[in-house]
Amino acid sequence: MAAEHDPQQMTRLTPLAEVKARIDALVKPIAPRRIAIASAVGRVLAEDVVAQAAVPVSARVMRDGFAVAAEALSDASSYAPVRLVPTQRVDAGEAMPAGTDAVALLDTVVERDGRFAAIAPVAPGDDVLTAGVDIKAGTLLRPAGAVVRGTDAAAFAAAGITEVAVREPRVCVAPARAGHDPIITAAVELLAGAIATAGGVARRAADGAAALADTEADVIIVVGGTGAGRNDMSVRALAAAGEVVVHGVALMPGETTAFGMIGQRAVLLVPGRLDAALAVWLTLGRHLVARLTGGFGDVQGTLALLTRKHASPLGLAEVVPVHQSGDQAEPIASGYWPLQAIVRANGWILVPSESEGYPAGAEVVVRALP
Repeated sequence: MAAEHDPQQMTRLTPLAEVKARIDALVKPIAPRRIAIASAVGRVLAEDVVAQAAVPVSARVMRDGFAVAAEALSDASSYAPVRLVPTQRVDAGEAMPAGTDAVALLDTVVERDGRFAAIAPVAPGDDVLTAGVDIKAGTLLRPAGAVVRGTDAAAFAAAGITEVAVREPRVCVAPARAGHDPIITAAVELLAGAIATAGGVARRAADGAAALADTEADVIIVVGGTGAGRNDMSVRALAAAGEVVVHGVALMPGETTAFGMIGQRAVLLVPGRLDAALAVWLTLGRHLVARLTGGFGDVQGTLALLTRKHASPLGLAEVVPVHQSGDQAEPIASGYWPLQAIVRANGWILVPSESEGYPAGAEVVVRALP
């Protein structure tokens, strides 16, 4: 009789693209909720933000001065001042009075015996914000899936938009075992910060068992316990609580990564190395959170030329830390990333599994690190 398979033991390395496809098939966006603009910064929009009205709704004064009809001042000069009748002093932000189409600035108007006169001509529209110049009604301001930036929130508020619909998944992140392991702790803190940047809400648990039992979380990330060590139990724990979909990913670093489900909750088990945890987040973790938010998982990069050759093993996708300066990128580690390499790196590149690396001078896409 064949022995029952131990889920802690890997039987194959699943290609990275296949793991992402399984995540896409099993993980769906969570329900959206509406929140105040002030709380929306860093969150992922669940709906397009569309201007319901023009901004401004009517012509507004752009700078302090006098509201005038430009045609009446066409011949104004310091030698032949044109009296302002009626005199209509206005401040920035006020509505333009009826019958006016320009603002004569304060330094172009003189006062004599309580009467005001223009000493320079103005053109129609000078220092006036016309209706809809900021935003026309019906304008798409930000699409669903985009992260709300601070500048977005300010513009929304100025446009009279008080709340937006967002998806903010709750992500429980925890070490596999309680206790103070500086590497595991550092990886947990790194992932918690990256989760927030991706639009999620990081929750904490004392250990992997508590994380797997967190029924309030939308996704669970456990750091450590994915290998075949004597104390490695994370994959067995996932198998007991739910389903192990993948254990072993064709990714370097990060080969012992596991992905599974507990009911509707996705679970990502990350190796207990700082470099592997980072590589798994960049390739799978961020993609997983993006599935829940409905956001754009792919991060745009910049093109650069490799300063030297980089060799990668065929059959494994490799995340390579680089130091980019201008249009040049230097690969600074392979396989294992020393801490000094992590500190020096300011970007990363992905070598696909079907490639054996890149020659010096190859053009690559460099993406930012968290």
